[in-house]
Amino acid sequence: MNKWRKLLSLALLPFLFSCTESRLFEEFHSFESNSWHEKDSVAFDLMDLDQISGKKLIGVRFNETYPFSNFYVRIISADSSGLVLDNKLINIPLFDSKNGKPKGTGFGNTFTFYDTLPFDLPEKTKRLIFLQYMRQDNLPGIEAIGLKILQ
Repeated sequence: MNKWRKLLSLALLPFLFSCTESRLFEEFHSFESNSWHEKDSVAFDLMDLDQISGKKLIGVRFNETYPFSNFYVRIISADSSGLVLDNKLINIPLFDSKNGKPKGTGFGNTFTFYDTLPFDLPEKTKRLIFLQYMRQDNLPGIEAIGLKILQ
């Protein structure tokens, strides 16, 4: 029995060291009704971060009731006084265009997909605001939206 524990420990050892990217920030905002209303904004407070120069990822948690293949989100960056520094619209493909399968990881009918922000944030950014931009009052199937900043 002791021999099996050692063997199992050795087999799991590589998995412990496989994640080398350290997170500076990670937060998800969930939607109670599993839908995102057009007028609802999601804000991420970055005041405690000394730097935001690392890799930035947007995370979308969605389910099979989402009616589209992609997702448009407006990202507004603001400084500590609330002054808007940048305002960008990005497209996030949630389903593979060839086979229609959901992108990301998940189980059951819920998936989480991370996509890299295709632009750099202004240096003075202390708050990010996300708005769904699908021109639909109530967007079903979006369970949560998140932001991850890596070193």
